[in-house]
Amino acid sequence: MKNITILGATGSIGSSTLKVIAENPEHYQVYALGAGTNHVQMFTLCQQWRPKYVAMADKSAALALQKELRAVGNKAQVLAGEEGLCHIAELPEVDMVMAAIVGAAGLLSTMAAVKAGKRVLLANKEALVMSGQLFVDAVKKYNAELMPVDSEHNAIFQCLPERIQTNLGHCELDKAGVHKILLTGSGGPFRYSDIESLASVTPAQAIAHPNWSMGPKISVDSASMMNKGLEYIEARWLFNASKEQLKVVIHPQSVIHSMVQYNDGSTLAQMGEPDMCTPIALTLAYPNRVKAGVKPLDFTEMGELSFIKPDFARYPCLELAIEACYSGQHATTALNAANEVAVQAFLQQKIAFTDIAQVNRRVMNKVCATEHAHQLDSLESLIELDKMARTFASEQLN
Repeated sequence: MKNITILGATGSIGSSTLKVIAENPEHYQVYALGAGTNHVQMFTLCQQWRPKYVAMADKSAALALQKELRAVGNKAQVLAGEEGLCHIAELPEVDMVMAAIVGAAGLLSTMAAVKAGKRVLLANKEALVMSGQLFVDAVKKYNAELMPVDSEHNAIFQCLPERIQTNLGHCELDKAGVHKILLTGSGGPFRYSDIESLASVTPAQAIAHPNWSMGPKISVDSASMMNKGLEYIEARWLFNASKEQLKVVIHPQSVIHSMVQYNDGSTLAQMGEPDMCTPIALTLAYPNRVKAGVKPLDFTEMGELSFIKPDFARYPCLELAIEACYSGQHATTALNAANEVAVQAFLQQKIAFTDIAQVNRRVMNKVCATEHAHQLDSLESLIELDKMARTFASEQLN
């Protein structure tokens, strides 16, 4: 029986993780749950799963939750703030930590799990986008085990040999005969729209992803393909890939979740229903397989599979992320911060959909112009740069 902490328990990844655990109650036990502000949903989860610990990033939400739990006799220990999330990530009784808090907010608790030597199920791509080398070096230093949850990175992971799987961040693709990693993306809801029409896109239209059920922020990122850009940066760090070894391909059906091409001409692809329970189940059970509650593909009902080269005029955020990826840590940290601010402004209807890329570009350029002033050798310095980039982004909005 493995004890699990779920950071981001009230989100879509948290929900899918609990579904997989429900399919395999003899293997996994929920030991601690963490979330941001949704104490109402967390109360329901605490009643259902009876965790020993629960943490809310928002202190008022933690107080409300504690009051609600005590009223019904639930004795879960309630913690608050970033310290509380870090505490449940490093509990000695915990074997695995699902790191699924969206955005920069999840970085410290994810790193806490790494430093505690846990198996880290990484669904928070921003951890690698923001801290890159620092993060993968910490995984090695503290003997943690890194498991990619994103469907694309999980697919790549499955298509690579064991010597790569067990040495993420410091692997050598060339020595494993890998020619290229093909990172697939659906292209979002606007892949066939006139580019001129994108300026008038509404938040409701951007959130309506054709294949996946996700939260609002990641859905907007998928529409702009910034999500794929962040995944590109994440893949660069996970698989220690050069620019020549990474390529993005649009695959509208989301059946092939990513591919790996080898030097002998072989291409291995991981395929499945667009359901996050599959990659989550693999990260929980690796190197074994357990039930995910997902039906296998019926190839006779699948129809055609198509592939499209990404158009950077349609997806400027993707081009910007690829540029940032090999420009340095300052560039990717700044880009991620700016994008979080810009997407939130778009969701609040303060800026147009096409303004997101413009805000991101301006902030990244401004930070890159002063890159030598940034000594990015610690989490604290990265968080300081993140705050600076957010300030620059807010100035752009004004």
